Amino acid sequence: MEFIEEENRIYLSSETGRLLAEVTFPNISEQAVTIDHTFVDPSLRGQGIAEKLLSLAVQKIKRENFKVYPTCSYAVKWFGEHKEEQDILIEKI
Repeated sequence: MEFIEEENRIYLSSETGRLLAEVTFPNISEQAVTIDHTFVDPSLRGQGIAEKLLSLAVQKIKRENFKVYPTCSYAVKWFGEHKEEQDILIEKI
C-alpha cells in the first residue's frame, strides 16, 4: 500500500485510480494549515488507514515547518489521543 504525497494532500488509490483514502490539509496562513478532511473507503476501514494518514500528514506538516488547526472530526480526535504531537497545534487564526 503506497500513499501518495502532494502539496496539502496525502492519498491512496486503487490500481484503477479509484480514491481509497485521503487526508487534506490546505493552508490557512503562511505558517499554518488545517486538517479539514479524512476519508477511508469502507472496504479498508478497521485497518488503521486513517491513523496512518494522520501520522503521515503530521510528519509532512512538521517537515515543512507549519502549524496545524484541525477541523476534521477524526483529526480532532486523533490529536486528543496523541498528546506528543500537540506541539504543532494552534488556535484558529
